[in-house]
Amino acid sequence: MNINASVQEKTGSTGGFTQSALASRIAKWTTGVNAVSDLVPGLTLHRWETPTEQTSYMLAPSICLIGQGRKRVMLGEDIFEYDAHRFLITSIDLPVVSNIIEATPDQPYLGLTLDLDIRSMAQMILNTEMPSPRPLSDRRGIAVSQVTDPLLDAFKRLLDLIDSPNDVAALTPLIKQEILYRLLMGEQGPRLRQITSSESHSYQIAKAIDWLKNNFQQPCKVEDLAKRAGLSSSAFHNHFRNMTAMSPLQFQKRMRLNEARRLMLIERMDAGSAAFEVGYESPSQFSREYARHFGMPPARDIKGLQKAG
Repeated sequence: MNINASVQEKTGSTGGFTQSALASRIAKWTTGVNAVSDLVPGLTLHRWETPTEQTSYMLAPSICLIGQGRKRVMLGEDIFEYDAHRFLITSIDLPVVSNIIEATPDQPYLGLTLDLDIRSMAQMILNTEMPSPRPLSDRRGIAVSQVTDPLLDAFKRLLDLIDSPNDVAALTPLIKQEILYRLLMGEQGPRLRQITSSESHSYQIAKAIDWLKNNFQQPCKVEDLAKRAGLSSSAFHNHFRNMTAMSPLQFQKRMRLNEARRLMLIERMDAGSAAFEVGYESPSQFSREYARHFGMPPARDIKGLQKAG
């Protein structure tokens, strides 16, 4: 099991905008709720006043910052912990398990997630003379990195737009462009840039993941996915595991289980209907795999989630 530990120092940013200022802005808009979205397109604010149980979901390409508290995200056997001094970034859709590990009513967890537009990133690379990226030994589609002052300042201006709704439409795209630029020029630039290059294995795997995301209900064979990616079956399997920490079939199974959980919780489907909807032919197999993944059978899990909500 690999652990990417968070920084423990409590020193603030060296610039004028600190993590405490980020936290206060998030707190202002999350009083009484766990999440707020749509204040700025692609931005979600989070607040939790106690540590949370592990939850499983698909994490889209995004950057996650914390103003206060600490969070753990697990991808396969890899563990990533981050806090106010380190951010989490994902370059592809990934089925993760996460939980808040540091939060109290007096000092709640306060974080944000901003979706990353890979097409905008590719266009920026084409339009900007960026130095060639260094070779990347770690091919995972997820990483943790140190928060920099320029990145923190860009997020300050993005959050400040919430107070000026008339400016959101005009200025949000400009600030997002700056955030993309800071990321591309920073430590995680090579990880992001490999997704945009049609000649890279990461790009080929991302194409296969995109197909899986839109067709996860269908039976799939590694050979067929490899053909879509333009790779041999063995090369595809190796590169897929390097990026996602799991096999293609494990990846598909987690997507199915996450969607089934959503259907039961949000759409109020019964377990049998949800199992059929996501591609399971055997309700008993679905229940076994669901309990193995989420820790309890579907009905009991959904009842507990509804009670907690």
